Amino acid sequence: MIDDGVLVRIRRYLFALLAIGCVGTTLELLLLGHYEDVTQFAPLVLLVTGIAATGWHLVARHAYSARVLQLVMVLFVASGAVGVGLHFRGNVEFEREMYPTMAGLELIGKTLTGATPVLAPATMALLGGVGLLAVYRFRPSQ
Repeated sequence: MIDDGVLVRIRRYLFALLAIGCVGTTLELLLLGHYEDVTQFAPLVLLVTGIAATGWHLVARHAYSARVLQLVMVLFVASGAVGVGLHFRGNVEFEREMYPTMAGLELIGKTLTGATPVLAPATMALLGGVGLLAVYRFRPSQ
C-alpha cells in the first residue's frame, strides 16, 4: 500500500496540475475569442467552475466537496468529447463548402488538419481525468 504522506503529496501535485491547466486553458480560450456562442462559452464556464470547485475542495477537504469536484470533472470529460465532435463537424462543413466533391479519406484527412484544431477540446477531458485522479478514493482525513 502507498504511504498516506506520499498519497497526500501526489494529490497536491495533481491539484497543482489541474489548477495550472484550468487557468492556462481559460486564458488561451479567452485570447482566442472562444466565446462567440453558447457552445464556445460552455468550456469557459466549466473551467471557472472547475477552478472554484478545486479551490473549495482544497479549503474544505470534506466528502461533499470531493463529490462536487468529481461531478465537475465528469462534465469536463464529457465536454472534451462533445468539443472534439463539434470541432470535427465544423471542419467537415468547412471542407465540404470549399471542396464539394471531396469525400472519403481525403475529407477525413483535411478535416483532422483543418482550420479548427479537432483534438484541442480533448484538453478538457485530460484535465477532467487529472481532477478525478486527485480525488480518487478521497477520505476527509487526507
